[in-house]
Amino acid sequence: MDLDLISNTVLFRGCPKEDIEAMARHLNFRTNQYKKGNVVFHSGEIITDAGLVLSGTIQIEHTDLWGNKSILGITDAGGVFGEAYACIPSQPLLIDVTANTDCRILLISIPGLFSPCPVCQSQRQVIQNLLIISAQKNLRLSERSLDTSPKTIRGRLLSYFSRQISLQGTSTVTIPFDRQQLADYLNLDRSALSKELGKMKREHLIQYHKNVFQINIHAIKAT
Repeated sequence: MDLDLISNTVLFRGCPKEDIEAMARHLNFRTNQYKKGNVVFHSGEIITDAGLVLSGTIQIEHTDLWGNKSILGITDAGGVFGEAYACIPSQPLLIDVTANTDCRILLISIPGLFSPCPVCQSQRQVIQNLLIISAQKNLRLSERSLDTSPKTIRGRLLSYFSRQISLQGTSTVTIPFDRQQLADYLNLDRSALSKELGKMKREHLIQYHKNVFQINIHAIKAT
């Protein structure tokens, strides 16, 4: 168990390493390896574990009965996923969690957090950290609803780019999605998205290479 890596994550921030070692037994820590494309959690599954990404990235997605997929988010190393469902184990998963790259995941029993352990002095700190993580995720879901609320493809792209510019502090932004993932995130058809990106490029509103976009803020304001 890599205590240095685990202690530097948001979930275990403020916890001494000796406490993490004690919690490893109480919370039944297990580390699993996943290849890119492997499913970590399946929709419909009942879970009591949250996942902590130790390396790589995972993708959270929803697929409806007709096969339409929406990407709800990507979690990088140090991030947590599945905690809300693990806190309410009677609720089946409505999402799939898949490995976006080869990754290593630490699985943690969430019910154990709410049962006292005489040697785990930092349980309260982990619960507080988990609450902050959940609140941040709620904010990100709200941000996604803002990005998908415009009726036009361009409107959704501009909403997303605007938020990324604010977050990254520059008009040249790097996004965590390829074209299909961006289309899924914005609830758009990939070909329609690519067509609109090409049109915006011809109008000198944006320039891009792969997942790096340079946004011409002044030209967009003038349209």
